[in-house]
Amino acid sequence: MLTWILIIIVGGILGWLASIVMRTDAQQGILLNIVVGIVGAILGGLLLAPLLGGGSITSGDFSLPNLLISLLGAIILLAIVNLVRRGSVR
Repeated sequence: MLTWILIIIVGGILGWLASIVMRTDAQQGILLNIVVGIVGAILGGLLLAPLLGGGSITSGDFSLPNLLISLLGAIILLAIVNLVRRGSVR
């Protein structure tokens, strides 16, 4: 139970940081930041973890490499959303 609460909190922070990097922070609220952080962590765990080694925050390990992989996954997710929504990545 505690792990899921930590995943929600850390996912929200990572989603917020990714939205700042991608300049979509004004369009997102806290709930969307949490969703972007968690889905981005899953995406990062599936795509980037095998390439870079490590995992994501959804595995329950909150080490620095796993946090970075999860953040990169959230940034990639926002880039894909921007590409679909606007036709270009900011």
